[in-house]
Amino acid sequence: MPDKIEKISIIVSKGSLEGIYPALIMANGARAEGIEANLFFTFFGLDAVHKARHEHIKLATVGNPGLHLATWAGGLPGVSAAMTRYLSHRMDELDIPPIPEFVEMIADTGAGLYACKASVDLFDLSEKDFIDQVRGIITVGEFYELAAGGQIIFT
Repeated sequence: MPDKIEKISIIVSKGSLEGIYPALIMANGARAEGIEANLFFTFFGLDAVHKARHEHIKLATVGNPGLHLATWAGGLPGVSAAMTRYLSHRMDELDIPPIPEFVEMIADTGAGLYACKASVDLFDLSEKDFIDQVRGIITVGEFYELAAGGQIIFT
């Protein structure tokens, strides 16, 4: 029988619904199983914990092969908004909370939420730009220290 996983660290690098939700679902599942979970938000994944952006995350429709749309069709005005509304409605029917509520819920279980220092610097952000649940802005090296002894998942 394999050893029980005791810790996971999830890197969130995409700022779209389909980039953020898998990480949140995995972190939530880990916490429900008693597994320590840390989320490291980098590049556009920072939007999930950004005060001004976390309520406005959209589905990426351009070049998203899972939608089975031609790339040009995904870029038509209104397509992203319509697909985002549809997917949000379906998730609501399944009791999957919106991103801000889901992030807060996961943080309340004890999961660690961290912003990537390099990305924060790149986008000229600071601690005041993030929701209160973000424990800190850390370097990649500090993330590896947190992740030591566990599994790392890149979404």
